[in-house]
Amino acid sequence: MAYLDWKDELNTGIRVIDGQHRRIVDYINQLHDIAQGNGGTGTVEVLTALVDYTLSHFAFEESLLEEAGYPQHASHVRTHDAFRNRIFDFRERARQGENVAEPLLELLKDWLFEHIAHEDARYVPLVSAQMGRLEQRDQGGWMRSQLKRWFP
Repeated sequence: MAYLDWKDELNTGIRVIDGQHRRIVDYINQLHDIAQGNGGTGTVEVLTALVDYTLSHFAFEESLLEEAGYPQHASHVRTHDAFRNRIFDFRERARQGENVAEPLLELLKDWLFEHIAHEDARYVPLVSAQMGRLEQRDQGGWMRSQLKRWFP
């Protein structure tokens, strides 16, 4: 059984963002499986992949919000920055040999779903209205170029 189950009410309706959020949930579930002794690679490796993917997601999302003209862009970035600092600390502690799986899983579960349901939900109307323009901009598509930039 998965540690976190995706709930449809967490969908923003922005396909690219929802896909990224689901991928983060997959990483969290992998980390949980390792912590429970259900196989897979080591905690540090999965934690590193989770952190790297989350940072790419944040960078992509922040770029998207800026391009869409989201008025609370700076505040959203500060929220991400605070979370980045927390997960960097967990990653460093894991690299030092500390077992951080359980407290990290609790943080991730609480933070991710809360962030999606409240913080991300605020930008959905504006970004959704801009998606056609963002996907078509500059002939190759702004969206495509940003996805290649942050998720090579």
